[in-house]
This record gives sequence, structure tokens and C-alpha cells, in this order.
Amino acid sequence: MSMTEKVRELRQRRQALLVGGGEDRIKKQHAAGKLTARERIELLVDAGSLQEAGAFAQHRATLFGLAGKSFPADGVVTGAATVDGRALHLASQDFTVAGGAAGEVHCDKIAEAMKRAQKTGTPFVFINDSGGARVQEGIDSLSGYGRVFHQNVMLSGSVPQISLICGPCAGGAAYSPALTDFIIQTQQAQMFITGPSVIKQVTGEIVTMEELGGPDAQMSYSGVVHFVAADDHEAVRICKRLLSFLPSNNLEDPPHYPREFAVVPNEAFEAVVPDDPKRPYDVRDVIALAVDDGDFLEIQQSFAANIVVGFARITGHTVGVIANQPAVLGGALDINASDKSSRFIRFCNAFNIPLVTFVDVPGFMPGLQQEYGGIIRHGAKMLFAYSAATVPKLTVILRKAYGGAYLAMCAKDLGADTSVAWPTAEVAVMGAEGAVNVVFRKEIDAAPDQESKRKELIEEYRRAFASPYVAASRQLVDDIIEPSHTRVFLARALASLLTKRELRPAKKHGLIPL
Repeated sequence: MSMTEKVRELRQRRQALLVGGGEDRIKKQHAAGKLTARERIELLVDAGSLQEAGAFAQHRATLFGLAGKSFPADGVVTGAATVDGRALHLASQDFTVAGGAAGEVHCDKIAEAMKRAQKTGTPFVFINDSGGARVQEGIDSLSGYGRVFHQNVMLSGSVPQISLICGPCAGGAAYSPALTDFIIQTQQAQMFITGPSVIKQVTGEIVTMEELGGPDAQMSYSGVVHFVAADDHEAVRICKRLLSFLPSNNLEDPPHYPREFAVVPNEAFEAVVPDDPKRPYDVRDVIALAVDDGDFLEIQQSFAANIVVGFARITGHTVGVIANQPAVLGGALDINASDKSSRFIRFCNAFNIPLVTFVDVPGFMPGLQQEYGGIIRHGAKMLFAYSAATVPKLTVILRKAYGGAYLAMCAKDLGADTSVAWPTAEVAVMGAEGAVNVVFRKEIDAAPDQESKRKELIEEYRRAFASPYVAASRQLVDDIIEPSHTRVFLARALASLLTKRELRPAKKHGLIPL
């Protein structure tokens, strides 16, 4: 066979790979509102940048009808590419090939792509769309999953890992996304450990696949998912936007986008936060005024909405934002809010992203359910995460900052590099109303007009203990600033802290209260 004929054969074989499971299955994929594995990659990466690896890989199984059966690329496309000029490695499961079922070679390809991501210090993106393990391969398939999980852990804290759930992701396969940093799930996808039929058989519960593992369930109830996308196109857009905030690895600083930014006093801050400490407002309005162009990528928007976390930029530098949300549960910290914020703090610290914290917290959520659920253990995660973080930490106290929750929101005592308060801030062991009931109970009971006496003592307590000037006198805050100067303060403080270096005791790792 001549060189020309061999090249022709190569082209024919490669063309067959490009259609995966065939035109009919591609049409079914499109009819279900989903793109194919290769179409998703084309949307994500820069045109012509994909360098595929393992395109001709094939399984070696011979039992249960697999002997002689060909699965193009063994049901997963892997390789290296660039996104907006920055390198990454990826894997995209092909549902048109055996339902994207993961066998030994399928998993080996994914694990190899992950190893290359670690070697080169590039993010890893895994697009999931699979019917699960290739059961015909038995424990070889199970072992393959184990290698993927192991690589997830090896990459953790070394390079960013993003999972896109664009179809079914069931059983053990769901644990790989759970080990990554961010999960984006489309409305066409479901993710769960055990399906509806097994649940009905074991527990008697009747539930649909959507109720069990749809994006709303995994976002709002479980908190497993970080972003919900309408379809594959939006999932890819979210992924690209997320990558724009992140460094390629833990040895790099986040990308900086230098240009002229307006850093001037803005009286709009004063109109956002009500004077009455009991009146709610949307803290995202404060964040939008503080960051560049009001651009804020919120994470887990529908989970533990009493705390807001996400990425933004200040003078072109990426920052991670954590803020109490007074519009939900008064901004109190509960179990889910503690977990949500702690995980985000630790991600930012691992990848050199400064932390900006906006505080308006009445305390930890009281109640039997919270205590039985372990609010002590979960709340301690925030204390641990902030204390362990060595990145620049900037804190702004807007209104309430009470008790242990004040400390948990990155107080100076937990290592905040700079902490400031608005004139409306109240830094105290507890709210004035509750404190007066404890401290001045006898005086109130003895007063002819108990309500008037109570109001008088509340104001007295606020002046004596809850004023930001008291906190400033004890150097618990570095300064008291006008609300209009918040962005100015953050920009200047961040600029002065970008070269921060902080040494910690030599040890394998601390023991976060999981």
C-alpha cells in the first residue's frame, strides 16, 4: 500500500471517529436538546486548537457481546486545547457511543488527560454525559473509575477542575464531579447515586429522575451544583467566564486585566443599606458598586442564599467575595451557609485569590434542628478556613457584627489584613435588644414604664458597646470609613497587599472539622 493510500485510509478512519455513534444517534442527541461531545468541545475551545489524544483507543473486553465491537474513541474525547488563548486539558464523554458508558480504556483516557493537566499546570474540564459504568467490563470498569477519582484528588488544589453535567451522571460516576472545584449542570441533565427504581425498591419512596437529580434539586437542596445552565451553550459560556477569573494553577496569580478603572467615592453606597438594622436589603447591590463594572459571578446562587459568594475584579485583579445576605434569614449563618462559604474560601486560598468579606450578620442560626445538625462543627469550618487562609483578606463591616458570627466573617482576630467599618456598624457580643434583656433585666422589671426603660437602655448599650468607635478604639477595626469610600478603600488596600507572603508552621495539613 502506497503512502497516498495509507494517508487516505487514515483520513477515512478519522472521519469515522468524528461522527461517533453515527448520524442517527447524533440526531437523537439533538432531539433531546443536547449537543454531541465534539460539538461541546468546539464551543468551548479556540477554533482549531484541540490536539486530541487517544482518538483510536479501543476497549479490550471480550465478554457479554463486546468481542469485536468497536466503540469510536471508546466513548470519550480527550486532549489539550486553548480557551481565550490559555491552555487546558479536557475530556468529553460521547453519549452517542454506547451511551457514553465508562469502561477501562475510557477511564484510562480521562485519567491520562488529568495527569497531563497536572504536569503542565493547566485547568482540567470534564464534560459528563454518560449512562454510567460499562457493566459488561465488570470490575475493570470499576477500577477505571477509581483511577479517575485518584487523579481528581491529585489535581485538587494544584489546578482548577470544572465539571459540566450535560446528560446523565449516575452511580459512582457522580463522585468524580463531586471531587472537582465547580459543577455546572444543564436543565437536560440528571445526577444521582441511586436511581428512582432502586430507591422505590429499597425505601418505598416514589420519585422522578428530575426530582431526584435534576439541576434544581442538586442546586437548591443538596448544594452539590454550583451553576445551573439552560442548555449546553449556556453551560459552556459559564465555564469560559469562570475560567477567566482563575489562574491556570496554584503557582500562578489570577489573570490581571489592566485598564483604566474608575476608583472614586460613590454616594450610591449610602442609598443601598438602610439605617434600620432590621430592614433587609440585597447585599449584591453593595458588591456591584464595589467591583469593576458591577461584574460579579455568583456561585451557588440558590443554595444557602443567606450568604453570597462569587468572583469579581477590583482594578482588574480577581477577588473572591463573601457577603452576608440580610434579605434571606436576616443574613444569619446556618449549617449550609457555613459549608458553602468555607469551601469557597479554601478554593480561593489554594489558587492565590484575595478575599473580600462584607459583614452584616446577626449571629449563628438558633434552633434545635441546627444544633442537632452540628452547627458547632459546621460553623467551625468558617473559623478554620479564614484562619488558615494566607491570601490577602479584606473585611468591611456594613451593619451588624454580632458574637461568634462576627469572628467567623473574617474578623481581625482571624487574620484579616485590614478591616474597616461603616459608621452604621454595630460590633458587639450580641444585639443590643438581646443584651439588654440579659444585663438589665432587674432594672427593666423594676421600672414603672418598662418599655420606655428598655428603649433607653438599648440606646445606652449601643453607645457603650455596639458603636464602631468602640471597636476602633480597641483596634478591632483599622478605620471607620464613609460608605461612599468603600471601593476606594478596597482598591488601595488590595494594591498594598498583592505582594503579601505569610509563613505557617510546617505540617502535612490542618484538620478542618469536616
